[in-house]
Amino acid sequence: MLTNQKNMLQKLLPTFLAAIFIAIFAQITIPLPYIPITGQSFAVLLVAYLLGWNRGMIAVLLYLFAGAIGLPVFAEGASGIAKLKGNSGGFLYGFVVAAFVVGYLSEKLESSSFNSALQIMTLGTGVILFFGVTHLSIHIGFQKALQYGLYPFIAGAVVKIVLGAAVGNYLKKRKTLSTVADLDNS
Repeated sequence: MLTNQKNMLQKLLPTFLAAIFIAIFAQITIPLPYIPITGQSFAVLLVAYLLGWNRGMIAVLLYLFAGAIGLPVFAEGASGIAKLKGNSGGFLYGFVVAAFVVGYLSEKLESSSFNSALQIMTLGTGVILFFGVTHLSIHIGFQKALQYGLYPFIAGAVVKIVLGAAVGNYLKKRKTLSTVADLDNS
């Protein structure tokens, strides 16, 4: 019985820590009209890359649930259902899909390289931006959604993609986080 509880904790702990990691990086913000630039997309992509699609998506869903019930985990300490429905809601929904895509591709790659990590992070960022701009266009129109929800994020996205690929590839090669996540196999 105690062994089962230990195994369950070893499976869940990295996922909970990953949700906290996302919440912490969400507080790194550069305020802009409509949507701030944040560190949460970096955190979402890195978590999914290291934990895989299943645990990566669960971590993102835990993060979104925490924010939805009122914990101040969204960018700039925001929370609540209104944030999920508001201007930045599409980016938040996009995190779930991006976590699946990035985690799935990370798991399926036979070998880990910086170039493959770069491609995966780029695709994940594209997913987030697609959902974000699409949702934002409902609120402010397509042209303004591009103006406020895409163009200001391109330079930051490139930096986060490269940084995410470098950190993710480094940690994955050393099995730093994935070893913690796979303790249940020992």
